[in-house]
Amino acid sequence: MSRAIALIDGNSFYCSCERVFDPKLARVPVIVLSNNDGCAIARTAEAKALGIKMGDPFFKIREQCRREGVRVFSSNYTLYGDMSARTNAVYRDFTPRVEIYSIDESFLDLSDVHPDLRVELARDLRATVRAWTGIPTCVGIGATKTLAKLANHIAKTIPELGGVCDLTDPVAYDHWLCCTSASEVWGVGRASLAKITAMGVDSVADLRDLDPRPVRKAMTVVGERIIHELRGVSCLPLELVPAQRKGCAVTRSFSRRVEDRATVEQAVAAHATRLGEKLRREGLGTDQLTVFYHTSTHDRGDPMRSVSTTVTLPEATNDSLVLIQAAQLGVARTWREAPGDRPWRYSKAGVITTDLMPLAASPRALIGRLDRERSGPLMAAMDACNSRFGRGTVVPARAGLTEKRTWSTKFEMRSPRYTTQVAELPTAHA
Repeated sequence: MSRAIALIDGNSFYCSCERVFDPKLARVPVIVLSNNDGCAIARTAEAKALGIKMGDPFFKIREQCRREGVRVFSSNYTLYGDMSARTNAVYRDFTPRVEIYSIDESFLDLSDVHPDLRVELARDLRATVRAWTGIPTCVGIGATKTLAKLANHIAKTIPELGGVCDLTDPVAYDHWLCCTSASEVWGVGRASLAKITAMGVDSVADLRDLDPRPVRKAMTVVGERIIHELRGVSCLPLELVPAQRKGCAVTRSFSRRVEDRATVEQAVAAHATRLGEKLRREGLGTDQLTVFYHTSTHDRGDPMRSVSTTVTLPEATNDSLVLIQAAQLGVARTWREAPGDRPWRYSKAGVITTDLMPLAASPRALIGRLDRERSGPLMAAMDACNSRFGRGTVVPARAGLTEKRTWSTKFEMRSPRYTTQVAELPTAHA
């Protein structure tokens, strides 16, 4: 049978997660904001119809939201991540070959499904996901990932298709590639679009029919790969096993400007604690840690400062206590008092690491060897407590208690974490 890849994604996923637990939000304009309630990062169709654009700063649209009755939510990543896991569990009931592409998108291998049954299966999949999780979805099917992405876009924008578009059907393939703008192809950005437009490209069919050689000159190998994918030649295989993480970062903007060293040290300690959790979950370690903090370019008139430094460890580790020591050493190295009367007002801090390696296979140090035999069980016990009772239940003292971090990211309009926090379960009233 012919190769078939499906891309399924949640419609306005963050907003849909909010609607699952509050039926009053149905057909009401809803938006979800970024960290610190900064700008719109998810919008329902009703919110888009009001002219609210992706990335609109909330302070600019606050009055419009109040006037138009738009429901506004802070990001609730705990809820969204758990709902994503639930939808992917449903996908695996239909096929074991699933690549999780992002929090709301997954590729599924439907090559074993008869061509005449693919649309029916996709509709059944949509209905099952809606019934079991409450999340509305659209499905695009194609011979390659690029065609599946394109089909998904068509399924979203053409209501008559009922949320499913199958470009493995030759008739649909010929029709929709001629009717769809090349700007909708996955991997064609603004700069690339200008180049292919100069070559006479208007539709996706025009792009598919280009000679790959001049496209490669204009858009590198990425452009050539797009043309082959549009012709049904797979250049992007499914990644069923996630690639080993090469780097990791934990960065956050402060909810208020920070001027004192103690608060910056507590912030980087909290970020290092979270970094250790992520590394332990994947069995990885690092032997270097980059620490940074900076002021904001938006604070006009304030003195500007941006610093970073890399601390090298004697050997790879994922012990949060060791990472905290390294992070705070980085602050100690770079901290300076402002030379004038006005202090530096820092807006963001974070920790970054690269060149991650499997901890079990990492070389040990001859001098300054870390005590893994002691730290391993200690970190495992801390992770177990946090897994059972909620993140932040047990934290190193230098990271500060979660509820007392005055600098922490602002989530003033966050909904309850219905699926992961017992204390935040919805209450039914008789």
